[in-house]
Amino acid sequence: MTSPVMAEAAAVLAFRSVMLRVQQAAERSGTKPDRVRVVAVSKTKPISMIRQLYDAGHRVFGENYVQEIVEKAPQLPQDIQWHFIGHLQSNKAKTLLSGVPNLAMVEGVDNQKVANNLDRMVSNLGRNRLRVLVQVNTSGEESKSGVDPSDCVDLAKHVKLSCPNLEFSGLMTIGMPDYTSTPQNFWTLSNCRTEVCKALEMDEEQCELSMGMSGDFELAIESGSTNVRVGSTIFGPREYAKKQ
Repeated sequence: MTSPVMAEAAAVLAFRSVMLRVQQAAERSGTKPDRVRVVAVSKTKPISMIRQLYDAGHRVFGENYVQEIVEKAPQLPQDIQWHFIGHLQSNKAKTLLSGVPNLAMVEGVDNQKVANNLDRMVSNLGRNRLRVLVQVNTSGEESKSGVDPSDCVDLAKHVKLSCPNLEFSGLMTIGMPDYTSTPQNFWTLSNCRTEVCKALEMDEEQCELSMGMSGDFELAIESGSTNVRVGSTIFGPREYAKKQ
């Protein structure tokens, strides 16, 4: 059994390897490496492991569950840029925003109700504008959250024009069931960005694409991703509590 100290050391080494692979993928795609953000997804991992990566210089971390992020964030340095990733229940907006003052981004908003609740709570709490990504279901799986690609323009327009306390920052997608995606998923999101930017009269460089996880982040970068979410490749397999 791996000791916590060994696991933390392994995570730092894995993180450095991931950053090198990100740099190489960016260079292959003709993108400057500093244009690609790496979100270290620490779901189910202990505070000590996150702290090791922080001490190694990383500042951007992500979580998928509100309860987990509101427990972890207060125990860690305030200059961490936290990302909430995936579907957010609209009734959890207040808990998330009040519990994580240094929340940098929500990836992603998948309906108008969530957008409206976030917008209202940001205003009520007197926070600065919150950056959000619209989540698009590029794989067509019913189990996946996200708007249909045909509806991405309407939701992006709602966020940008009707939610003054939110900053529409781009689009995101979750991968296939095995957390790998085909190029078609990435092309679909890229096409959505083209349509959204045309409708909102935005420069495409101002519209982020968050796509790619542990199994496919290099392909995602080569397909134009500016934000990759890497968890198990850095931290090791996730550790879920066994059911009794």
